[in-house]
Amino acid sequence: MAQGDGFSPMDWPVIRQLNQQDLWGLGQTAASSRTESLKARTGEADKVIPSVCPYCAVGCGQLVYVKDERIIDIEGDPGSPISNGCLCPKGAATFQLVTGSHRVSDVLYRRPYGTEWEKIPLERAMEMLAARIKKTRDENWEDKDKDGNPLRRTMAIAHLGGATLDNEENYLIKKLFTSLGIVQIENQARI
Repeated sequence: MAQGDGFSPMDWPVIRQLNQQDLWGLGQTAASSRTESLKARTGEADKVIPSVCPYCAVGCGQLVYVKDERIIDIEGDPGSPISNGCLCPKGAATFQLVTGSHRVSDVLYRRPYGTEWEKIPLERAMEMLAARIKKTRDENWEDKDKDGNPLRRTMAIAHLGGATLDNEENYLIKKLFTSLGIVQIENQARI
């Protein structure tokens, strides 16, 4: 720094530490006007929503901080009996998973016998999925067995839920799929 810019060698942190006998730099000598003005970005959140980390079957608790309907931070939940506020590196990076510019926000679709992926809107993909489930169900519906006993099922569709689905989500999936006549339903719920 040049002379006359308002900064003197006496302002250097090392000099302040020696003058104030704060050899470890843990006291006021480590502070600056910038550090004094810093505050947590979570302090400005409109609401805090408790959640569960989506990565594995452990089910670590998370706190999702929201401001103006946008996520501003995700941290470990100290009140969680599972993780006591701790998150693994993947769980700690959940904020980037949700808000990162690299996140895929379009549905990629490859037509039958196609060699290229094309981007389609989520609504269209959901309509295609619903139509295919209905078509498969209708084409493979078993209303009665050979003796005339009612079956009302399809064996052409099955569901295997992942380990990050909790019991409540699996309950709803079971209700939905059973209403469609699907009987091959399993999950790995651990949370």
